[in-house]
Amino acid sequence: MKTKLTLILIFLIITLIMNGCSFKITDDKTSNSQSNSNPSETIMPTQAQESVATPTPTIKLIPTVTPIPTAIPTPTMKPMPTNSIPTNVDGTKPDPSSYDKIASSILKNMTLEEKIGQLFFVRCRSDYADTDIKTYHLGGYILFGVDFEDKTKKELINNIQDYQDSSKIPLLIGVDEEGGSVIRVSKYPAFRSVPFKSPQDLYKMGGFDLIRGDTIEKAKLLKSLGINVNLAPVCDVSTNPKDFIYNRTFGKDAKATSDYVTTVVKEMNSQGIGSTLKHFPGYGNNVDTHTGIAIDDRSYNSFVKTDFLPFEAGIEAGAGSILVSHNIVKSMDKNYPASLSVAVHNILRNDLGFEGVIMTDDLSMDAILQYTNDKEAAVLAIEAGNDLIIASNFDIQIPAVIEAVKDNTLTEARIDESVMRILIWKLSMGIIS
Repeated sequence: MKTKLTLILIFLIITLIMNGCSFKITDDKTSNSQSNSNPSETIMPTQAQESVATPTPTIKLIPTVTPIPTAIPTPTMKPMPTNSIPTNVDGTKPDPSSYDKIASSILKNMTLEEKIGQLFFVRCRSDYADTDIKTYHLGGYILFGVDFEDKTKKELINNIQDYQDSSKIPLLIGVDEEGGSVIRVSKYPAFRSVPFKSPQDLYKMGGFDLIRGDTIEKAKLLKSLGINVNLAPVCDVSTNPKDFIYNRTFGKDAKATSDYVTTVVKEMNSQGIGSTLKHFPGYGNNVDTHTGIAIDDRSYNSFVKTDFLPFEAGIEAGAGSILVSHNIVKSMDKNYPASLSVAVHNILRNDLGFEGVIMTDDLSMDAILQYTNDKEAAVLAIEAGNDLIIASNFDIQIPAVIEAVKDNTLTEARIDESVMRILIWKLSMGIIS
């Protein structure tokens, strides 16, 4: 009997022990399940768990996390949509006081290649236009007669819109439509029944009233086509019909030429189209720099009293850009063409107080090609203080400028300075909106 009770007691103890162990195991599983069901709680691994790390390649990023961009964009990088650039609530373009802030915001998201591309205002290679924009991040296109020949208005408008659609940052679209001997658009009846007349002819026919009306009509026509910059007015002072530049000028003294420039710039501004004062520091009676180097022996004082006056008038009227000639002006810099001269650009910035965009004349002109090569010309032009480079051989010059920054010949800060001016000019004309 005692033996039987002893066996029963042992059996009960064993049963209780087994039940207790079973309960503990079940409780641990329940606890772990509850912890894992709450994603807001972080489970710290035990020492044993840390020793068996999950291989890095199996970790998946959350889709909403944006990776930090690399210094050089990948080919699949999508263009920044225009509507990502800040605008006023009512859809109008920003107040001028906010241009610096908006331009800075755009600049900080640009790669070096994109910044340098903005500095190039180039001849359009129509067969490769869209590809060139995407490859070189160009600041703008200048259109010549060939870009209008045998085209209808609709075809041209579509072409220009295609260029804009291909560009991450809206393009400057420029043209030389001075009137008279230099016309790219109105020489073709598809765009205007008769060509625009020269400033001299307009003034003879109807004085400044006709010049105002002509300027407004010209601006409206260009804008209707998608052109946002007219490389005009010509500010050179010339009263001698034998001068190379005479037919393109107002043909009168510095005071009358200044009045003409003021009138044209103000009307262009009223129509929202960019103006370009040219050819600083004043062409005088120099030879054609398209075909050779021109050396100007005039005194500096003659420029101060005469040639600078129309440029000062244009600056006062609110011109957004100034184009610098390739003349070697010995009283300012006897070694470099004006377009490549630090001294000439310092006069324009410091003495005339110009804060807008400075551009070269076309670097493909013989006056430059006889002086230096394509690669060096663009780098020298930026070192001198130009913001925009007018170029035909940009596919050679842009890589040269990129290399110059990488080898510290040029600083990125110098590039940024010009890009800021270009972006602010685009903002002021509503090109960026």
